[in-house]
Amino acid sequence: MTVNMLIFIKKNCKEIVFQSVVTFFLYLVYAINQEAYSAFTDTAQKFIPYKISFFANYMFAAYCINYVLLPKLLFKGKRFYFMGSVVVLIIAVILIDEFFLEQIYFPKTRGAYFPGILFSLVETLPIIILFVGCKFAWDFDTKKREVERLKLFVKESELQFLKSQLNPHFLFNNLNNLYAYALQESPKTPSIILELSAVLRYMLYDCKADYVALHKEIDHLKSFIALYELQIGSRGVIAVSFNNLSSGYSIAPLILMVFIENAFKHSTSSQSVDLKITVDMAVSKEGVLTFSCKNDYLDSSNTDNLAQGIGLENVQKRLNLLYPEKFNLEITDINNRFEVGLNMNLLKKQE
Repeated sequence: MTVNMLIFIKKNCKEIVFQSVVTFFLYLVYAINQEAYSAFTDTAQKFIPYKISFFANYMFAAYCINYVLLPKLLFKGKRFYFMGSVVVLIIAVILIDEFFLEQIYFPKTRGAYFPGILFSLVETLPIIILFVGCKFAWDFDTKKREVERLKLFVKESELQFLKSQLNPHFLFNNLNNLYAYALQESPKTPSIILELSAVLRYMLYDCKADYVALHKEIDHLKSFIALYELQIGSRGVIAVSFNNLSSGYSIAPLILMVFIENAFKHSTSSQSVDLKITVDMAVSKEGVLTFSCKNDYLDSSNTDNLAQGIGLENVQKRLNLLYPEKFNLEITDINNRFEVGLNMNLLKKQE
């Protein structure tokens, strides 16, 4: 047995088993039908030579259709060639039946006359059609599973891509700020480095999965907000409230961080004093998260120059992928006040 044959058997092992079982049961149906036996007929009588020979003729045609004509002709769009080849194959099966096998096994009875093309088709086609139908069913199920795997792969790839957009964006902004404080020899620089280290550690190591424990995400948000508070200092008021946080739930990482970062980014880019940012979050016992983030800003050309398409658009895509029909996101921008309201059903934390 060649290496290619071994690889083929290993790759198609399940289909080989399936087709073997189908062939066996179709043979039993054929054998019983030939003599109008009941289901309790002696099993040994079903395996007499002439039944095996006639059935093998039909199976040869069915295998030719399944593994030669279908992939080589029909699946490549050569429909007329496929139909013509099937007609020729069926004619060949009937000729082998009538002028070879029946001459061997029934020369003085069935082999002595030709019953007609209609009778021969009625006797020949059902087994072949059933076998080809089983092949179509197998291929359909296989393709369906492949499509589902492909959809899952695309979803995971898109999520990883969206998450990868967040980390460089966040790092770029904060390294710029850190550089500015370092130039000024600000005493806040060590604290900023410490908070930034904690945030990056979480983003690099703790949030690789689609979901993380809720308490870890909250700790990350607190460090993230503290990082911005160190930068803002006395230039504004930041009100943060995390209340009624039920344990035992998980959440997609870095979702809420986008809204908070967006609030700080737009407020600090348009005004240097009187910053007002409010962050509230609560989780009910039923696992419904209620989150709001509000910030004031001034009309300024600075906000027009900020990168677009990464933040809010990104997070909405992730919500659609991870929480389909399980969240409600409302964003308003009225009278220089930007508000985000998010309600979403959290998942139970996996132990």
